[in-house]
Amino acid sequence: MATKHFFNNADDLVVECLESLVLMNEELLLDRENKGLYYTTNSELLPAELRLTRIALILVVFTRPHDSASCVSLIAGGGAGHEPAHAGFVGNGMLTGSVSGFVFASPSVTQIVSALRHVGGKAGTILIIMNYTGDVFHFHLAAEKFLANYGLPVEVVVVGDDVSVGRKKSGKVGRRGLAGTVLVHKILGSMSSTPGITLTQLAEAGRLVVSNLVTVGTSLGQVHVPGRGAAADPPAASDSVELGMGIHNEIGCRVLSPRPDLPSLVDLMLDQLLDQKDTDRGYVNMNNAEEIVLLVNNLGSVSELEFGGIATQVIKALGMSRVHMLDEKTKSLGIRGVKLSKVLSGTYMTSLDGPGFSITLLKATTEMLKHIDAPTTASGWKPARNPNLNPQREAVLAPDALHVTSGSDEAAARLSLDVHGFTVAVTYACKKLIDNEPSITYFDTIVGDGDCGTTLARGATAVLKWLQSGKVGSNAVETMLGLTEVIENGMDGTSGAIYTIFFAALTSALKSLSSIHQSLDSRLWASAAEKALAQLQLATPARQGDRTLMDALEPFIHSLSIGSGLNTAAAEAKKGAESTIGMIAVFGRAVYVDDSVWKDVPDPGAMGIVSLVDGLAGIV
Repeated sequence: MATKHFFNNADDLVVECLESLVLMNEELLLDRENKGLYYTTNSELLPAELRLTRIALILVVFTRPHDSASCVSLIAGGGAGHEPAHAGFVGNGMLTGSVSGFVFASPSVTQIVSALRHVGGKAGTILIIMNYTGDVFHFHLAAEKFLANYGLPVEVVVVGDDVSVGRKKSGKVGRRGLAGTVLVHKILGSMSSTPGITLTQLAEAGRLVVSNLVTVGTSLGQVHVPGRGAAADPPAASDSVELGMGIHNEIGCRVLSPRPDLPSLVDLMLDQLLDQKDTDRGYVNMNNAEEIVLLVNNLGSVSELEFGGIATQVIKALGMSRVHMLDEKTKSLGIRGVKLSKVLSGTYMTSLDGPGFSITLLKATTEMLKHIDAPTTASGWKPARNPNLNPQREAVLAPDALHVTSGSDEAAARLSLDVHGFTVAVTYACKKLIDNEPSITYFDTIVGDGDCGTTLARGATAVLKWLQSGKVGSNAVETMLGLTEVIENGMDGTSGAIYTIFFAALTSALKSLSSIHQSLDSRLWASAAEKALAQLQLATPARQGDRTLMDALEPFIHSLSIGSGLNTAAAEAKKGAESTIGMIAVFGRAVYVDDSVWKDVPDPGAMGIVSLVDGLAGIV
């Protein structure tokens, strides 16, 4: 749980966050005192007191201005800390307004009444709230006060979509409100523009959506509220995950330790959403659904990279068809027997910087899908997509039609290598590199971005797999072409580019030598390596003395070229790498590191070269 924040006062933070939406959107207005955010296209429709507190004028006129006399208004709200919900969903096509409490605290009745006064009208207003005791009491009381004082109708739609806390435990309180709430915002926001639709009809539609929603969340730990002290509770075990943790740090239904792998975790979550045999949690029967909408929601701090992988696992687990199904109707259903029609993936309803995600399913109608797809200007809405569930739809590159056998190819075929000796040597080198990955990674976390060791180990692992595939042949050039391709595909980043350039050049050098030689020996390897180094030096200005892998590679190849054996050349590489301790970098991300860290750490890339050549020397 992160306890450091840029804001130490959570109360100020809430207002600053709301203000950012107005500063970036000229169709929104902010009531600072009551933390209310409103959408309108005609400031003259607003009460005088709001016109005094607005911080942005309305400059754009839409084709469908919100007229509270003829169109139902929609207000959502609750405690802050769930952004973009709810303020991020204020805009044409979604909410008319939102009202925010402080972090994880319900807004007051006064705030809610103020919101109703700003955007409520004769057509009526719907208050969309999540099922939490404070929100339920405050919003219902505000609705009654507004009706009593102004005579304008208000309906309250309470969203409860959680399934992790079952019927037995939740009792009369009912299900907690989670990310499914934003689908209620979207559907009702679009429906509200339907000519002639009444307050009652819209509220009934909202309750229908709620009754067909199920959500379950999971988190690696609790969140920390800015400005508060560290939580008294001990941190969650590093190998655990909590299933069903709420969006206000509420405990979930189950702590899983050790943490299961992601596919297993997703299966557990989908079981809670779909299993109708679980009478405690089987809230919505999806088996007979015409359409199903999937919402995969980031609870706050999962990186885009990891979240993309999570979304992939969820979509595949839910939507992919069984390959052996022949009946077209059955084939359109996923592995779990449901038809996935729309997918939404992103950050919609957070728990501050929550390290988790939630899965929401909506048993939808075609009418609901239409409103989910309808346009909106709300800044927090990320549009739904039609899922691509056809595993055959992959980009396949056509075979290279330009390859032409030439005389030089025939000559190259004559240059042979010792398959067994080559395989043993490269295997030793790769295993040595993998063994030394932790120390290389440690060095790179101090003087770089921490990925050098893992990148090299990933490449070495790919090479080992290639060696075991039986693709190493006696044709030296073909074998080196294969090795180069494996390195190119198995190693990313700068290291991958450098190694690929070197081995591609080494292959070209061997090909040129094949015209006059028929078998490889140490002298030819050294000559080819010297030519490859020269080609690599054309691609980079880095040289020995610049604190790069060149500090190990150059002395190694030079030693080989003058007839030294592998052991001597490996010793020269190690000496060159050790000389980088205390040397200041002039290339790569290492140049941004403070000078004080250089004195004890060698260059990670140079140590990678040392590991490889030590492995080669180990077989001599």
